[in-house]
Amino acid sequence: MNINPEKILVVRNDKLGDFMLTWPALATLKQSLPSCEIHALVNPYTADIARLCPDIDRVIPDIGADAALDSQLAFAKQLKQSGYDAALTLFSTTRVGWLLLLAGIPYRLAPATKIAQLFYHRRLKQRRSRSEQPEHAYNRDLVVHYLHESGITNIAEPEPPYLHFESTETQQLRQEFCAAYQIPAAQKLVFIHPGSGGSANNLMPEQYALLGRQLTSKGGHHIVVSAGPGELEQATGVADSLCDTPHSIYHSTEGLVRFARHIACADVFISGSTGPLHIAGALNCNTAAFYTRRRSATALRWQTVNSKDKRLAFSPPQGADAEDMSSIDVSAAAMRVSERFLHS
Repeated sequence: MNINPEKILVVRNDKLGDFMLTWPALATLKQSLPSCEIHALVNPYTADIARLCPDIDRVIPDIGADAALDSQLAFAKQLKQSGYDAALTLFSTTRVGWLLLLAGIPYRLAPATKIAQLFYHRRLKQRRSRSEQPEHAYNRDLVVHYLHESGITNIAEPEPPYLHFESTETQQLRQEFCAAYQIPAAQKLVFIHPGSGGSANNLMPEQYALLGRQLTSKGGHHIVVSAGPGELEQATGVADSLCDTPHSIYHSTEGLVRFARHIACADVFISGSTGPLHIAGALNCNTAAFYTRRRSATALRWQTVNSKDKRLAFSPPQGADAEDMSSIDVSAAAMRVSERFLHS
C-alpha cells in the first residue's frame, strides 16, 4: 500500500448528473492529497466540463464499451503506462474492472456490487440499491475509505461551490444575456429546464408552465426556459403555455461549458433530476427539483451538492403512486420556491 501516492485514477464514466455528483469526492481526495496528481476517466460527453474541475489534473475520455477488442487492449496499455498508484472506481462495470486489472494498477477499489467487483482486490460494501444516503455521499465514502487505508488522518471536508466561475465573468455574461433577450437588468432570472436524460420521470410541460405562471417575486423576475440538444420541442411547449408571463427560450447549442456559464447566471434553477440540475448544484445555485419516490430515484439519493439552504425538492405525496408526477402540487411548489428564493 503506497501511503504517498503520486498519481491516482478516479473513474466515473456514466451520465452527466452522475459525474457532477463526484465533485465533492474529488475535492476531498485532492485537498487531502494536494501533491498527488488526480486523473479522471470520464464519458467523452462530460470531458469538457470535467476540465473545469479544480480537483482534476488530467481528464481521460473513455473509449466506450463499443470499441473493438484491440482498442480496449491498447487503452489498457495506455493506462498501464501512466503508472497509477491507485484506481478508485466510483461506478464500475465489468469492462472497466477488466481494463484496470490489465493496466496492473496496484490498488484498485470499487463498490462491492455485481460481477465487476471480482476485478478489484479492494471493495467497499455500500448497498446503493437501498438509497439510504445521497449518491454524492456514496462516492465520497469510497474516497474516504481509500484515504483511511492510506493512513491519511487529516481528511478534507470541502464545502460548495465545487464549480466556480469568476464573478466578473458571470456578471458580464448575465448583462449580455439580458440585453440580448431584452430582460430588465434588475429582474431575477428563473431558469426552468423541462428536458430530462430519461433516467427518471419528470413533470409534464404543462406542469412546468403552471409552476412558472404562479411564481411571484420581489422586484420582478423573468423565466428562461432552457433546452439542451434535442430538447427544444419540450422547451417550446412550456414557453407556449406561459402565456403573458415574461419569458424567453435559451437553446444551448455551444456545449456544456457554455451552458454551465449560463446556469451560473440563474437566481434559481428548476428542473427534474437531470444533468443540468447537478451542474447548478455544483455551482451552489438555488435549485428546486422534482423527483419520483421510486427507491432508486428519490430526492435523497439524487440530492444536489449545493448548500442545504439553497435546495428544495418535491416528490409525489404518500398515497400516490411513487412515479406519478402528476400528483405533485405544483401550485404549492411555486409558493415555496417564491418564498425561499424570489422574495428576498
